[in-house]
Amino acid sequence: MDGYKIKLDAFEGPMDLLMHLIDKNKIDIYDIPIATLTQQYMDHLDKFKEFNIEIASEFLVMAATLLQIKSRMMLPKPPKEEEGEEEDPRRELVQRLLEYRRFKQVSSVLSEMAQTQERFYAREPLSIPVQHLPPENLSMGLLLEAFRTVLEVKEELKIPDVLVTPEEYSIQDKMEDIMSLLNRANGKLLFSEAFRSGTRTELIVTFLALLELIKLKTIAVKQQRAFAEIYICVKAGDEDA
Repeated sequence: MDGYKIKLDAFEGPMDLLMHLIDKNKIDIYDIPIATLTQQYMDHLDKFKEFNIEIASEFLVMAATLLQIKSRMMLPKPPKEEEGEEEDPRRELVQRLLEYRRFKQVSSVLSEMAQTQERFYAREPLSIPVQHLPPENLSMGLLLEAFRTVLEVKEELKIPDVLVTPEEYSIQDKMEDIMSLLNRANGKLLFSEAFRSGTRTELIVTFLALLELIKLKTIAVKQQRAFAEIYICVKAGDEDA
């Protein structure tokens, strides 16, 4: 007898017990064999009493409801000509069971969502000031990309070589041209403004002159933030490269 154990299922309420019996016996909820269901329900209440388990009043109310439906189902039906549309005594119980089943399904989904949410921790959004710090040094790749963009939008003059001898350009001359433009622009010039006109050869020489001025620490190339316009500025005497 030491190894003998009794296990009773715990039910949240009378509707939970009824749904357990319906699912266990694979009963069609729309055509409940009320006598069988009532008998099985009463058997469970007897088990509770047998093991001195207190029966809640709601279980007893449901037992009375089932007995009432059972008695109504056993009453003789009136003659056919008088019966008309007789209401099924089980209809109200079926509606309550269907509503309870929907409630359990929604409850199960919400429970799963709650369990998933328990694995995450959220906090109030922090107020972080947004600052756009300019890049300290622009890479050669960015300068080449900017220069390539300038070449794409400039239309090179097409002059036959047989009529005009190609003009020669020096890096030194273009360095002076860039500094002259900067002086007229108060020391700050849009990158594309340094390449306003000229043939492809002239523009390339201008770009080489720009690189030479950067190398000599005469000018600096700056950008306020990523993807913003690039500016050429005269470099102050105490400013690092």
